[in-house]
Amino acid sequence: KTRIYQASTSELYGKVEEVPQNEKTPFHPFSPYAVAKQYGFWMIKEYREAYGMFACNGILFNHESERRGDNFVTRKITLAAGRIAVGLQDHLELGNLDSLRDWGYAKDYVECMWLILQQDTPDDFVIATGVQHTVREFTTLAFKNDGIELEWKGEGIEEKGYDKATGKMLVCVNPQWFRPTDVVNLWGDPTKAKTVLGWNPLKTSYEELVRIMAEHDLEKAKLEKKLKGEN
Repeated sequence: KTRIYQASTSELYGKVEEVPQNEKTPFHPFSPYAVAKQYGFWMIKEYREAYGMFACNGILFNHESERRGDNFVTRKITLAAGRIAVGLQDHLELGNLDSLRDWGYAKDYVECMWLILQQDTPDDFVIATGVQHTVREFTTLAFKNDGIELEWKGEGIEEKGYDKATGKMLVCVNPQWFRPTDVVNLWGDPTKAKTVLGWNPLKTSYEELVRIMAEHDLEKAKLEKKLKGEN
């Protein structure tokens, strides 16, 4: 019998009405993407209930890895940290440093997807770590992994991150990168996945995730510098 897994998204919660978010939290999509994904969620649920199909939704919170596209903030940060560390880039511009995200390792999340499809009964699950971090925290840890300790000064759009050793400004806020429909407080509750599936959402810790990404992109920056013939 065919089994279907549909990759749903935490963006469904949009302007969140409660934290953390679980399978019963009301949806409040806040972008065209989220609205389209809500349609997909309900179609899966409808076909499951109306036709008895083994069709499941996995409501995925942010899942990252060294293969993440460079247009996503986590990869933008680790790529920039590596290039700055080897002298290929002057500084990094970011949007809202206070945005809260529940970041997990993509490899672990794929394991949860597989577990969802091994159950006797189809169902929907939140896939998350249950732990939040800000963009600022992610940036600080990524740079630290590359040997740079950041010191933050200022507030709002004037906040900047400086190399504590040299005093050089390495990170600044650019209002251009603020999203018009930014969802600022995503925080998943993976209790159901842990209880029903036996899944461990923290198999790879947040610190280990950042280290994996930062080390990968530091090596990438070193190779880029070598290919350019720079010492």
